[in-house]
Amino acid sequence: MDPMSEHGGPESRWAGLFRLGGVTALVIAALLLVEILVYATLPQPASIVERFAVFRTNWLVGLLTLDLIGAVSYLLFVPTILSFYMILRRTNEAIALVAGVLFLVGIAAFFATNTAFPLLSLSKQYAAASTDADRAIFLAAGQSMLTMFNENAFHVSYLIVSASWLLMSLVMLRGRQFGRFTSCAGILAGAAGMVAIVLELSSPKTLLVAISLYFAAIVFLLFWVALAGRRLCQIGFRDLSE
Repeated sequence: MDPMSEHGGPESRWAGLFRLGGVTALVIAALLLVEILVYATLPQPASIVERFAVFRTNWLVGLLTLDLIGAVSYLLFVPTILSFYMILRRTNEAIALVAGVLFLVGIAAFFATNTAFPLLSLSKQYAAASTDADRAIFLAAGQSMLTMFNENAFHVSYLIVSASWLLMSLVMLRGRQFGRFTSCAGILAGAAGMVAIVLELSSPKTLLVAISLYFAAIVFLLFWVALAGRRLCQIGFRDLSE
């Protein structure tokens, strides 16, 4: 029985959360389309000097190459993940809770080591520097921040949130609230993301395969959040129509 089916039942008080989670999920789906376009059209700067030059030309483009869309999506994901937990806890509360906590840990790791805005600030200081010695200091600081971002912010956080998506989707598959296709899309998104991380870090020879899996993970994730977001909206807005 659908725990959301009875108007005025114990779950009706969460209808507002479900509506918010559904809307943010649909926004995330749109942002994922933009992210695909960004990665397809905006080349990654090869050096810190080139990255500072991108910031100087267009600060927004510079932030986009440092996963600005991912940062916004992670924040929007919070009400969506909370909505998933509130609905799926009756199917398997333990795994749903672990998945929710993993997601929060993953985005905390991302924001703790994301150096996009500090790099933007350094690029301005680099442009304003009057001596080669000062510019060298800013370049060294920028390279250190960029290394920390590439090695920590993406790999660690993406592995954790991918595990969260995988676990949450496995619970979805056991329940009947979201449907098999939606659940499988989430499972594939999480699994592809985790395998991509392992392949990227294991050997340069598997880098192209890892990139392909990253792209596949984004596509599967897009379907997952779009379909799950629509379902959350149906659940959340149902109370308004009854």
